[in-house]
Amino acid sequence: MTKPAILDLDSVSKKFPNQNTPAVTNISFTLQQGDLLGLLGPSGCGKTTLLRIIAGFEQPSRGKVELAGRLVSAANCCLAPEQRNTGMVFQDYALFPHLTIAENIAFGLKRGHKQYSRQQIKERIGEVLVLVGLAGLEKRYPHELSGGQQQRIALARALAPQPEIILLDEPLSNLDVQVRQRLRQEIRSILKASATSAIFVTHDREEALAISDRIAVMSNGRLEQIGTPEEVYSQPASRFVAEFVGHVNFLPAQRQGNYWRTEIGKFQLENEVKWEMAELMLREEEILVQPDRSGAVVVSDRQFLGREYRYCLQTASGQELHARTAVDTQLPVGTRVQLSIATPTPPIFPSMNIRDGKSELELAAMA
Repeated sequence: MTKPAILDLDSVSKKFPNQNTPAVTNISFTLQQGDLLGLLGPSGCGKTTLLRIIAGFEQPSRGKVELAGRLVSAANCCLAPEQRNTGMVFQDYALFPHLTIAENIAFGLKRGHKQYSRQQIKERIGEVLVLVGLAGLEKRYPHELSGGQQQRIALARALAPQPEIILLDEPLSNLDVQVRQRLRQEIRSILKASATSAIFVTHDREEALAISDRIAVMSNGRLEQIGTPEEVYSQPASRFVAEFVGHVNFLPAQRQGNYWRTEIGKFQLENEVKWEMAELMLREEEILVQPDRSGAVVVSDRQFLGREYRYCLQTASGQELHARTAVDTQLPVGTRVQLSIATPTPPIFPSMNIRDGKSELELAAMA
C-alpha cells in the first residue's frame, strides 16, 4: 500500500537579490509519510536554503511547496513558520541556557498550533523524554548535559508538538566522530518510533547512507539524483553523485563489439550506448585483488584501516586504482597482482575526453 505524501515540492527555485546565480534551481520531489530524507551535498550547494524554504524562513522565487496537501509556499504567498506545524532542529541545538530541560521542551508546546493544558504539557514532556532516552533529566539545565544529550533534547523539543515533519540542519556536525556514529542511529530510531517524517541536511555521506530512507543529492543548487541509499550508491545518475557518495575509481574503456575493453579485462555491454570511449565506475570494494607474479598491476601503497586494507594499485599504463580488502588479504608493496571485478556490468559514464571534445587516444596503449 502506497503511503500518503506529506511534502511535495514542485519546481522550487530561489534567487537572492545580491547573487548572480540562483541558490536553488527547479527542485521537485515528494516525501512520503514516515520517510526520512537525507539532503546531501557539499557546502554551498543550496541544501540549507531549500530546507529554509520548506520551513518558511525563505520564500521561493518560483515554484510551490505543499505540506500535508496544503499550499504553504509559492512565489506570491508564504505561510509563517509557526503556522506550518513543522519542527526544527538546528546545528547548534538552540536550547535556552536559562531554562531547564522541561522548560525548553514546554516552550514549543506553548507556542505551537495546538493548545495544551498544564497537565498535558507535563505529560507530553515526560513522553518525549522517554522517547529520546533521557527520562529524569527534566530539572537539569543544558550546560549540565553532554553534546549528544543536548542534541537529543533539541529533537525532543521539536517532536513535542507532534509536527507533521521534522527539519534537521546539520544536526550532528558539532559532535565528535564516536558520538556522531552512535547518535545517528538513535535519531533514526527515535524518528521511526514516533512515525515522524523528517528531512535532514548533511554533507557527510556515511551519515546520509545510515539514516535515510531516501537520499537527495544536490550540486550547484540542482537536484542531481533522488533515490534509496542503495540506488544512489550503486547506480549513480551522474559522475558527481558517483564521486560524492563514496570512494570510486573510473576505468577508461573502449567499445569492442558487445564488450567494453579495459586494462584489467572485458565487461559485457549491457545498455545501448553511442559512445566508443567510456569510463567504468568501480567502487573500491568491488575490485578483487589476487597475487600473480605475471600480473601487470603492482601494489604501490597499502593503508591499514582497522577492519580492512586500502591498496593503491598501479596499472601498466600508469593509472592508479584503489581497492579495499579484508584484513586477511595482506599484500606487501611491490606485489604483482591480477584484478577482477565483483560487478559484471558496472555503471558507465561518457569519457572525460569525449565531454571535453578532445581526441580519443585514451586507450591507444591497450591496442
